[in-house]
This record gives sequence, C-alpha cells and structure tokens, in this order.
Amino acid sequence: MADLRSIVHMDLDTFFVSCERLLDNRLVGRPILIGGTSDRGVVASCSYEARQFGIHSAMPMKMAKERCPEAIVIKGNSATYSNYSKMVTDIIREAVPVYEKSSIDEFYMDLSGMDRFFGTWKFASELRTKIINETGLPISFGLSQNKTVSKIATGEAKPNNQLAIDYGTEKLFLAPLSVQKIPMVGLKTYQTLCQLGIRKIQTVQEMPIDMMESVLGKNGIGIWKKAQGIDNSPVEQYNERKSISTERTFDYDTIDVIKLKGIMAAMAENLAFQLRRGHKLTSCVTVKIRYADFQTHTLQRHIPYTSADHHLLPIVDELFNRIYERRMLVRLIGVRYSSLVSGHHQLQLFDDEQRYTDLYQVMDKIRLRFGDRAVMRAIGMEARTIGRWNPFSGEPPPLLANRRI
Repeated sequence: MADLRSIVHMDLDTFFVSCERLLDNRLVGRPILIGGTSDRGVVASCSYEARQFGIHSAMPMKMAKERCPEAIVIKGNSATYSNYSKMVTDIIREAVPVYEKSSIDEFYMDLSGMDRFFGTWKFASELRTKIINETGLPISFGLSQNKTVSKIATGEAKPNNQLAIDYGTEKLFLAPLSVQKIPMVGLKTYQTLCQLGIRKIQTVQEMPIDMMESVLGKNGIGIWKKAQGIDNSPVEQYNERKSISTERTFDYDTIDVIKLKGIMAAMAENLAFQLRRGHKLTSCVTVKIRYADFQTHTLQRHIPYTSADHHLLPIVDELFNRIYERRMLVRLIGVRYSSLVSGHHQLQLFDDEQRYTDLYQVMDKIRLRFGDRAVMRAIGMEARTIGRWNPFSGEPPPLLANRRI
C-alpha cells in the first residue's frame, strides 16, 4: 500500500454560468446560455437547466435558442472568469504542495501520503468546502489512485458533490460507464468504437489490447489502459511563470518603426499559433526592447486567458508604443506570453460570430501542413527569421528563431 497514490481532481461546476450567477442571483435556477449572442454565435457553456433541452457546448446559438426559447443568453466575459479562476487557484496554492492547473476551471492534486497525517478524503472535503465558502462557486471532486479515474469520478459526482473510488475497485467503477467518459475518446473515436459495437468501458476492458491497437493505433493502447484504470501520469506542478517567448536581434540597429512593428506583430501571431497548437492559454503579455546602448526595457500586462490573435496583437502593439523611445536605435525586440494554462476553445466562443474560431482553425491547419509562414498577416512579412517550431514538443528551436520556453 505504500506505493499507492492519492490523486484528487477538482472541477468547478458549469464555471461560466456559476460566475454569472454570483453577479446576478436572479439567474439561479434559470436556463442560461453563455457565448456569442447573435444567431451566428456558439454556445460556450450552459446551465444544467438548459442541458435538459439537449443543449451542449459548441452548439450553434440559434439551435440552442430554438430548443429552449426561454433561455437567458449572456455574452461571456473572460476577464470575470479569469479573476474567479485566480481566486480558486490561490486557495489551492495555499493548501496543497503539489497541484496542477489543467485548465481555467479544473485542478489535479497529489495528496499521496497524507493519510498518515490528515486523511486524504477529509483534507479534500475540507478544501472543497473552503473554496465554496470563500468564492461562492460550486465545485466537485473525485479521489482515486490516478488522474484518469479521479477525473471520471468527478464527472459522476457532479453537480456540486464528491466521490472516492477505493483502491482496487477502479475497473468495477468504470465498467458500466460509456466509453465517452474516457478522456482520450473524442467524437470521432466514439463513432469508430460505436461502429464496432463498443459503447461501454467494460467491453474495452474485455478486449485484447492488440485489437484496440489494430483499430486505433497507439491511441487504442492508451484508451485500453485507461479503461483498465491504469494511468501512471504524474501531477505536474503548476508554475505561474511558465512561458513561451521570441526575440529578434538585428544585424544592424534600426529605427524603422514600420519594420519593428511588423516583426513584433509576426512574433505575436506566431506565438499565438504555438499556444493553440500546444492547447495553451496565456494571461500575461510582455514586450521587450533593447537599444543600441544595451539599455533594455520591458513592459507586461495581465489579461484574461486567451490564445486568440485578435486579442493578443493589439496588446503587443499597445505595449510596444508605450515603451518605444523614438529616435533611438533598436538592437533587439521580443515578445513573451506567460502564466500559461492548458486551455480549450471555450474562451474564444464569446464573440458574436464564430468567424474567428473558424478562421484560426483553417489558418492553423494550413500552417501545420505547409509551415508557420504559409499564411500570415501582411504586416508581418518582414519577419523572415521566424521558423517552424513547437515549443511544447520538447525539441530545441531553430537557431534563427532564438526562442525560449
């Protein structure tokens, strides 16, 4: 028993909806839709009351309103949600030595060995109660010996509850559940499994691992292991300073503002692509300028979590304008995105239209196939040294790009 782990997964229930209800208690008990408010918008989040009508995230707002005409539609406010997320993070940071912030509204905690001191279940329960009391936000958790089972247990505990899966009962707990509950199983994979007659986790448990591999490749092996309740992945300590950055040192010092702004825009755009490619969001933007006399100035700004070009580029431009000293030759410029968390598309669905999300998906697919500079804004054409690199792959950057993570 000494080697067994105790992993807690906590997830804020209908997080965006819960934040809105804290600001306006008249929304409690009402069907709520959050996202783009026009008919061309998309649902980013919805309340449990709205889900009873078959509404789910990423559904077109027009369809959602047809299914539930009495629903209250609210355009999301990412700044509000980022602030509440930080409140919860601060509470967890003070209480837990090893925790991972896997997205804006969910956390993993490694409480292994705490039974001899406090009792893992008791500690997690008290922490959940503290979060609820201090923030007013409902939160659920699952407790087991690994991240996968704990995450699935959290889903079963919702809304606003908690569930522990005893050691040795993981397979029994998972068996009757839908294969969609396994984190690796997306819509396409689920459709493939359904075509094979596989709908319950128990069926996967009883299949030979070779058969899963033949159908789904390496992904099939991962799904088979998770179906058995096997997951040895560690809780990765969350670090607010985790960042990606790009710098450009010029062969000749320059005072060409148009050129400087163009390269800065290209850097910002390319790093935003790398964020989306790595499924990350940033909440802090920093701009750096080094002059010919080697004086270096930096300026940063904290922002709501995002990976969207149209949010990040104006901020980079604003910071550059604030610290740039005209008539001084520039030797180096740089951009950094920090305070990264794992993220998904929801925070980009608050625009009235889905056009930005669709645009980024198309542009990113082109870049993945033909290279980072296959499609870019005209203003950034001067940035010839920005090369293809995935900062989340663990591979070193190309020499010309001079990037750091």
